[in-house]
Amino acid sequence: MARLLKAEGYSLQGNAKVAEGAQHPDRDAQFRYIAGRAREFLDAGQPVVSVDAKKKEKVGEFANGGAEWRPAGRPERVNVHDSPSDAIGKAIP
Repeated sequence: MARLLKAEGYSLQGNAKVAEGAQHPDRDAQFRYIAGRAREFLDAGQPVVSVDAKKKEKVGEFANGGAEWRPAGRPERVNVHDSPSDAIGKAIP
């Protein structure tokens, strides 16, 4: 099937984020505030950590797209399947 699709000009592709909704009027104010607070901490020699808190994650032994430092050759063992019914719940940062 893959050869037939390639012959017809198809290829595997990820999503292209191009559709954008209306911008919230306070969006710039929100980011200016965050940037100002970050600058205060950096100027004081303190670290600043950015966290994307939109994505919900299933709680349990599931694979995710991230990575973490672990001893060489000892990856964290997770479930082969990630059925929502196997989850303990959902984490919403």
